[in-house]
Amino acid sequence: MTASLRKAAATARAAKSGRVAVIDIGSNSLRLVVFDKRSRCPVPVFNEKAQPGLGKGLERNGHLNPEAIPVAITNIRRFVTLAEAMGVEAIALLATAAVRDAKDGALFAAQIEKQTGRKVQVVSGEEEARLSAQGVLAGIPEADGLMGDLGGGSLELVRLEAGQIREHVTLPLGPLRLAEATNGDLDAAQKLIDRQFEKLGWLSQVKGRTLYPVGGTWRSLARIHMEQTNYPLHIIHEYRMTRRQGEDLAGVLAHLGRKSLSNVAGISRRRLETVPLGSLVLERLIKAVKPECILFSAYGLREGFLFGTLDKSAQQGDPLLVGCADLAGADGRFGSVSDQIDDWLAPLFHGEGKARARLREAACLLSDIAWREHPDYRAEHAFLRVLRLPVAGITHPERIVLALVIATRYGGGLEMPCAQGLLGLLTEDERDFALRVGTALRLAYALSAGTEHMLRLTKVARRDDCIELHLPKDGDAMFGEAVQRRLDAVGRAFRLPVAIA
Repeated sequence: MTASLRKAAATARAAKSGRVAVIDIGSNSLRLVVFDKRSRCPVPVFNEKAQPGLGKGLERNGHLNPEAIPVAITNIRRFVTLAEAMGVEAIALLATAAVRDAKDGALFAAQIEKQTGRKVQVVSGEEEARLSAQGVLAGIPEADGLMGDLGGGSLELVRLEAGQIREHVTLPLGPLRLAEATNGDLDAAQKLIDRQFEKLGWLSQVKGRTLYPVGGTWRSLARIHMEQTNYPLHIIHEYRMTRRQGEDLAGVLAHLGRKSLSNVAGISRRRLETVPLGSLVLERLIKAVKPECILFSAYGLREGFLFGTLDKSAQQGDPLLVGCADLAGADGRFGSVSDQIDDWLAPLFHGEGKARARLREAACLLSDIAWREHPDYRAEHAFLRVLRLPVAGITHPERIVLALVIATRYGGGLEMPCAQGLLGLLTEDERDFALRVGTALRLAYALSAGTEHMLRLTKVARRDDCIELHLPKDGDAMFGEAVQRRLDAVGRAFRLPVAIA
């Protein structure tokens, strides 16, 4: 599997330097995100939002909200000024449903261009759906099922088939638009939503598969569910609900008034207006497609746009391994020896399967990231840092496993206080795997100090009856108390005796 490590490292090194800004001009909100570079695993270095509500009134009169226009222009000018001050190499201004559908949308775009000197790209409904789906696939490469991206003015639906974009559509079902089309009547809104879904014959092809919700209102629902269930890992990307959980939550929230909603943990005040109808749209969508599960994506249109600027080779990179390789390149002490360490560990993990091998590769890339930390806190810091890494392509249980591996490499483990609330999300087998990889890494660093030359002088082997450490003929100088302790820890993790060969 070392080839994939080398490819990930090469992809990370080849990523074009230079920050890139995306300004998303939506029906309800505006957002500036500045990414560190054009990368398979982009990291936001700045993120700011404003909510002028450009799309309010659009359904009734066909025009942008006149009160919101000057507010929006002021904020967009600020966003452009900030991005320029950060030295970005490119700024993309993407306008979606409200601007493309409003009679005065072109005039508004021209005002922005005049005041900022930057071109506004008015994104068609079809392109918005494609970009949002592309964002989901950037974060969950093998996504298979239905993506739904709910904005203030529209809902984009895209059928995904094993990582490929198929049928897609944009519908006028954003909460702002629905509220105006139905005067806030939930029964009327439900009928309108159902009629729109009934027109889409291809929805039958995604029944029983995964639903991937995107958009701020639906992310609020994920946060609410986390709060209600005391879920211990507050990371939206790849947060999972069952169909029943999603349908029940959305059904309840759709019928709550503003006062009741304001008392619900997880809802920001800015979302109080959009959550009820946004919840209704989700409830009706779940009833229509009966997904096996609901898997939230933090990646959407902005990440999809950035993904589209990469060349084919970069797009094919593994987002987890590329992200880890980026961190390893920034924080390693002796240059990257992750592929040599992975080769050294591999004999201990015969027949582990592709998913486990990939996690082990990620661990090898991250295995030297905490060397700068105070030794008393290295394990804890490593655990929390890896747990919350800004990378994609990784499930929540995999995050915890990877964090445990690196914490164990630094002398921590399952007993750490910071890990206690999370262990319930892992199977016993996953915990065993984390301890085995972590103790093996700890042994590798004890023998080699992370240097390629020293690694090549030794090897490990897993027999049916023991774990063997092979030293060179004159290898006494490489062995000592620390190595013995760490070899013994490997034996305990594998539940096998150890031997020197």
